[in-house]
Amino acid sequence: MTKKVKDNWRALADRLINYGRKLGAEEIEIVFSDSREFNVEVRLGQVENLVEANALDCSVRLFQEKRAVSFSSSDLELSTLQQLVKNALKRLRLTSPDECSGLPSPSLFKIDFNSLKLYDQEINRLKPQDKIKLALETERLALKDKRITNSFGASFTAYEMKTLLVNSQEFAGEYPQTYFSLSLGLQAGSGDNLVEDSWFSAKRFLAELASPEEVARKAVDRTLRHLNPRKIRTQNVPVVFEPLMTSWLLGFLFSCVSGTAVYQKATFLSNHLGEKIAGENVTVVDDGLLPGKLGSRPFDTEGVPTQRTLVIEKGVLKNFLCNTYAARKLNLKSTGNGDGYGVVPNNFYLEPGPDKPEEIIRSIKKGLYLTKTIGHGLNSVTGDISRGAFGLWVEDGEVVYPVSEITVAGNLGRILQEIEMVGQDLNFESAICGPTIKISEMTVAGL
Repeated sequence: MTKKVKDNWRALADRLINYGRKLGAEEIEIVFSDSREFNVEVRLGQVENLVEANALDCSVRLFQEKRAVSFSSSDLELSTLQQLVKNALKRLRLTSPDECSGLPSPSLFKIDFNSLKLYDQEINRLKPQDKIKLALETERLALKDKRITNSFGASFTAYEMKTLLVNSQEFAGEYPQTYFSLSLGLQAGSGDNLVEDSWFSAKRFLAELASPEEVARKAVDRTLRHLNPRKIRTQNVPVVFEPLMTSWLLGFLFSCVSGTAVYQKATFLSNHLGEKIAGENVTVVDDGLLPGKLGSRPFDTEGVPTQRTLVIEKGVLKNFLCNTYAARKLNLKSTGNGDGYGVVPNNFYLEPGPDKPEEIIRSIKKGLYLTKTIGHGLNSVTGDISRGAFGLWVEDGEVVYPVSEITVAGNLGRILQEIEMVGQDLNFESAICGPTIKISEMTVAGL
């Protein structure tokens, strides 16, 4: 977004706010976004899909007498947007009032987006042929291993977006961001012994992205470790979650501490604020201010500055995560987790512990190293978990063979209390992440 375009958008926003107020709107929020995406997918050495796209968008929310209405448009002509404001206010009269609707109160401070390191200038120097080459090279390196029998493809994505938010509460904020990712999916084996897995890297800065060699190596290793799986009998055993599985578990936890779920009574944690719900070794944080991380941003989509929020501190449930609406429903304060009409994580993670991943595995006499789950089987109202799974069987501290056709079952409330060990290997590859953890006991259902 050039300074001229930005200034034009700010002037356009001010004119729309004045126009909406003349028509009776009491509060108005306007968001402009300018995004540019490049995505290439290759398979078996050929480009299968390539997308290069630019998008301009204007989203508007209007409030009157505790009623709310919204619209968006890719046509940024003033006359078009004014007509949409007029039509939206007509629709607004058909909606019901809600005492909790409305914009957030003006903040007393702003976050300097430069300190968050969200934008990589390298995105403007990277040529299309270089992007395609990264995906092709990643797949080529993996297919050099003859034990790999098929490829689901490699992909490379480069994305940038620039956002400007202005509202009638005298808030005006803007920031740019970039995102890069490189991924690969593989298959090994033959006949009835087909296994598959993948690996990826995702970062704000291109220089921090894993190399094609590293992505290919990890994808190959992760795929081959599942060859010749065995079945096991149903039993209760310790379960080690690899980092991707911890991230999956934390995703379920996030849905249970979301303010939306709390006021809807759709979470088993709704009445446990301030109570001990996990072990002393469990501290979960939501932090939108970590420099260079994928979930960082100076403010949420309502203009509320992001912050560091302790969700669970040494086992005690300290906070729910809220946008403005959920906060008002619960008589709390917004935590800067707004996204449209919902609540989303910023950087939501389990703090790392003292244990090395290999030490966690060595501590297992007999148990499961969980590598993948499939299906649904998550109930936030009760906390119950039951999902199809794949993993590696561990005996006497050593991985002995892969296992498949199993189901892992437990309850999130109990799991949080039975986390025995927490690994050192926290790596921010997504907005929700965690290190290796060991659960003292879960049901692993098989034969």
